Amino acid sequence: MCGIVGLFLKDARLAPDLGNMLSDMLVTMSDRGPDSAGIATYGAPSQGHNKITVQSPNSEHDLRALENDLAAAGMPSRVEIKDTHAVIDTTADAQTMRMFLASHNPHVRIMSSGESIEIYKEVGLPKDVVSRFDIRKMAGTHGIGHTRMATESAVTTLGAHPFSTGPDQCLVHNGSLSNHNNLRRELVRKNIVFETENDTEVAAAYLTAEMAKGKNLREALTSAMDDLDGFFTFVVGTRSGFGVLRDPIACKPAVMAETDSYVAFGSEYRALVCLPDIERARVWEPEPATVYFWEHEKAA
Repeated sequence: MCGIVGLFLKDARLAPDLGNMLSDMLVTMSDRGPDSAGIATYGAPSQGHNKITVQSPNSEHDLRALENDLAAAGMPSRVEIKDTHAVIDTTADAQTMRMFLASHNPHVRIMSSGESIEIYKEVGLPKDVVSRFDIRKMAGTHGIGHTRMATESAVTTLGAHPFSTGPDQCLVHNGSLSNHNNLRRELVRKNIVFETENDTEVAAAYLTAEMAKGKNLREALTSAMDDLDGFFTFVVGTRSGFGVLRDPIACKPAVMAETDSYVAFGSEYRALVCLPDIERARVWEPEPATVYFWEHEKAA
């Protein structure tokens, strides 16, 4: 069944409250997916640096040793540990980091990379995931979240949403794709590497591949309506904003609200009732087979 939330802030004065608002929205969706949860947030970019969020099941050992290991490899970085995850602030690119981790510590997996994105996801109830990573204290411009009820793949950390397959990009999904295995094979032939059997990872990689052709996110989502079969609601995060797409039948629930201060998405309206001035928001159900996208004008 799964639950999705998304929040795009128009008013910069709300930035310190992003994590708290997203957490309330996600916890409200707990009964739509109690087995795992995740949140992606977008904060201020660090000029000339990458933020790489990693996860390790052996966090106490692997993550604490990471800062020294990177320095010894000629990649001095700052590592901030948050439970089973860590955020690496580095001048190294994601591919260099991926190769280093694969050879030195394959237990450490990259959750996201880019100038502003951070992703935290784990097995467990949304309220517990939120608490473990102190999400409520996180500031930012926008973010998306997902609480999962696994139906077609195992309940694991890597199987939780969001999935990130490109810089500062991630996707959450409610539904099921019927042609993801064929599409996976096509993408593998293009040298795209998958870490899970989850159909949502395929959808995320598809969008990344389409954007690598020179398409913007709106164009990539439009192409998805022709190339992806099944029923789905996608919410996609990028450095500059977030987008929404429902399949042509729109069989999965979705509701949106917009004020002068924010745009919000929820699988159900009750996920939005905690937001400020919701009683004055324009509330609507996104149309099927229609791409919606909001972005910050000054984003690079």
